[in-house]
Amino acid sequence: MITEKIKGLIASFSDEEIESIEKLPQSGSDRKYFRVFCSNKTYIATDNINVKENATFIAFTTHFRKLNLPVPFIYAISEDNETYIQEDLGEKCLLDILEEKGECDEVKALYKKSLKNLATLQIKGHQGFDYTKCITAHEFGKNAIMSDLLYFKYYFLDTLGQPYEKQQLLDEFEALSSFLTQTKYKYFMFRDFQSRNIIVNDNEVYFIDYQGGMRGALQYDAASLLWQAKANLTDEWKKELVNYYIDEISSMLSADVNRDIFINQYKGYVLIRLLQVLGAYGFRGLFERKAHFLTSIPLALSNLRWFVHNKNIGIELPELERVLAIICSDEIIQRFTPPVASEGTPLTVEINSFSYRNGIPADTSENGGGFVFDCRGILNPGRFDDYKKLSGLDKPTTDFLEQKTKMNEFLNSVFDLVDINVENYLERGFDHLQINFGCTGGQHRSVYAAEKTAQHLENKYKIKTVLKHTNREKWVC
Repeated sequence: MITEKIKGLIASFSDEEIESIEKLPQSGSDRKYFRVFCSNKTYIATDNINVKENATFIAFTTHFRKLNLPVPFIYAISEDNETYIQEDLGEKCLLDILEEKGECDEVKALYKKSLKNLATLQIKGHQGFDYTKCITAHEFGKNAIMSDLLYFKYYFLDTLGQPYEKQQLLDEFEALSSFLTQTKYKYFMFRDFQSRNIIVNDNEVYFIDYQGGMRGALQYDAASLLWQAKANLTDEWKKELVNYYIDEISSMLSADVNRDIFINQYKGYVLIRLLQVLGAYGFRGLFERKAHFLTSIPLALSNLRWFVHNKNIGIELPELERVLAIICSDEIIQRFTPPVASEGTPLTVEINSFSYRNGIPADTSENGGGFVFDCRGILNPGRFDDYKKLSGLDKPTTDFLEQKTKMNEFLNSVFDLVDINVENYLERGFDHLQINFGCTGGQHRSVYAAEKTAQHLENKYKIKTVLKHTNREKWVC
């Protein structure tokens, strides 16, 4: 249905022939993104059942486009407001380029361009902005700050099971929230201004995913970008870039910015952002069991630890400081840091897909054992003509399994079980573990599951895997 809806929307404004539609990897939200390849151009299609969120993004984009700000153009919107087609700004984000090239002059120039465009979006975009269109709060005031702090408390801090003075901590949350709302520099706040939401194309930067925006402190967005754990910018870069940002906003505002006051509150917003991110990682990782967010927790904790040891935000918060010292301890960071295989690690994980018609692959290692997972409870793509001659290695099949079945939930449960043994085997120096995935023909579901499990183990544990599709010679083709 979504494919047909996308085709209809493209046809509403263009007579270009659609060559293919590719589902893009899903991130933290429930939105689904697709890249649509036409004969002369590509587009991004967004599908989201949260029509209020869609309406906010569309309203924000319309406003920003009128001001010639660097956001995508929206071409068409479905009648049910669940799907829309937007301009494809490019495939590479700022984080991709940072990871590829490191902290070099070229990347620093892109960060400066991003901060310059951010200042323009915040201040110019604030003019005539209708904040009643915001998804939740209209302003990042005391209540919104408290919400972020409680998000951290419930979804991360409380999961650790560490004792703390709850009422005192809540009182300090109140004090911190009041302290940070005193800033006079309140304009449009992007809310999730991080390098993944900055697209780089022909050395120009463009912004996406600003639908969570509201009126708020200028410092918050700069803190979000410069203290992103995954980016791991050096302190030297952070200092230079935040001062560059202050220069930019000073040139746009009618009165000079008091640099000392601005920096002091900036530090407070850095802390708020770091805690909010930990809450998000806790929710997506510890509760929703999404592996990417679990592996990000040690990075976020190390980032927070450096901040706690080196920055003073100018307000006394003794219980919060005590709590932060606990969660940034080696013990807690180690709890979320998976063991990683080294060059001399003996463990090899053998992963097989198989057909139940031919039986479960034998484990010929010395100890035997391992896992056998039955994929036949997942809807079989092979039942449909379009997929019969494809396998779990082909893009249309992977899209089918990810979009139309419970395969992702199935694999999250598989990873929970497998990870326990892998970590134990690494610790004990074992040399072999077998994992088998079976389905009816050993061609679609089991192949996909085996491939994804190998990727998961290699990415998380840097471990050697041997992957085999045992029924490959009998695939329908």
